[in-house]
Amino acid sequence: MVSAADRAKGPARTSVWLDGKTTPKRRPEQPAGLDRDKITAATVRLLDSEGLAKFSMRRLAAELNVTAMSVYWYVDTKDDLLELALDSVMGELRLPSPDEEGGDWRDQLRQLAVGYRRLLVAHPWVSPLIGEYLNIGPRSMEFSTTVQHVIRNAGLPLHGRTGALAAVFQFVYGFGTVEGRFAQRCAAAGIGQDDYFRQVMGTIGQQPELREAFEESAELMKARGGDTVEEMRERDFEFALDLLLAGIEAMGARA
Repeated sequence: MVSAADRAKGPARTSVWLDGKTTPKRRPEQPAGLDRDKITAATVRLLDSEGLAKFSMRRLAAELNVTAMSVYWYVDTKDDLLELALDSVMGELRLPSPDEEGGDWRDQLRQLAVGYRRLLVAHPWVSPLIGEYLNIGPRSMEFSTTVQHVIRNAGLPLHGRTGALAAVFQFVYGFGTVEGRFAQRCAAAGIGQDDYFRQVMGTIGQQPELREAFEESAELMKARGGDTVEEMRERDFEFALDLLLAGIEAMGARA
């Protein structure tokens, strides 16, 4: 266990996955019935229910009914714990087998994109952590490896594969992040997403200086179809993903 003073004055951290802290050894003075998996699971529950801003080691200890120092027997810092939580939820993704006979890379890439979006919406705290941390835990690396194997079957030249994956998963990241935050905001305000959407559109429609833009937007939304926010999102997401997959296929054929 690292002392609070050491945590404050120590060198800049890299990652829990690189600092030799992935398998903490149990000591006799550690509390019984507690382990890193239980701590990580409790962290995920708290982050889901209360959000990233309210998360603290003290709050986690209270959730586990232990002292804050007890948690530090298993992780040195809150950053370590957030990395563990981030990798833990990546394990929720159902991964296809890229080498399965008869498997189609389009279907497999779609499955991965849909699953990633669902993950971002279900756990809004994941978005700000991606990029802040290296995200190189075992489950994250399994996802990354699967994605690379899938895009290998698309026929793209080697130098274009990372760009194709960036197009797909940066799009999904942005789409899922906005979707998750909108849902989170509506829940915090105690209002349904459809009701909030109608309020916003009604307010915009009453502003003379925005009338032209509003009418054009209303025409686009009518053409898109969908009676609820969820239906409109689904149509947009599916069409956008179709565009990306078609572009990858076209570039693969050109190569």
